[in-house]
Formats: sequence, structure tokens, C-alpha cells
Amino acid sequence: MQITLNGESRDIAPGTTVSALLALAGYGGRKVAVEVNLAVVPRSQHDQHALADGDRVEIIHAIGGG
Repeated sequence: MQITLNGESRDIAPGTTVSALLALAGYGGRKVAVEVNLAVVPRSQHDQHALADGDRVEIIHAIGGG
């Protein structure tokens, strides 16, 4: 199935959860905010929230600097 991740098309397996997508995209273990179809998915729901074909996902992470 196909989703849009941070503005780019990406093929993923059916049933992929937000947590699995974070690991696939290299964000595993990082503190990030995830938005699916303009709605924030709370971190407590990342393991249960399965993505659907056509979903638009934005992953936002803070970058420190000084």
C-alpha cells in the first residue's frame, strides 16, 4: 500500500503501525510528533494506530542547536 511520508510517496506493508513506520524511517527511539491526515497521533497510540492506503503522515522531530 502507498502512503505519503513527509511529502514523499512510500510503499509500506498493509497493517503497518505508526511505531513500525518510525522504525522503518529511522526514527525509532527518538522523541517525535506524528500527524496522520492532519490529526496528531498520541505517542501512547503509536503501537495500535495502523496506517491505511493513501494516508498522509508527517513526522516532526526537534533539532537542538545553539
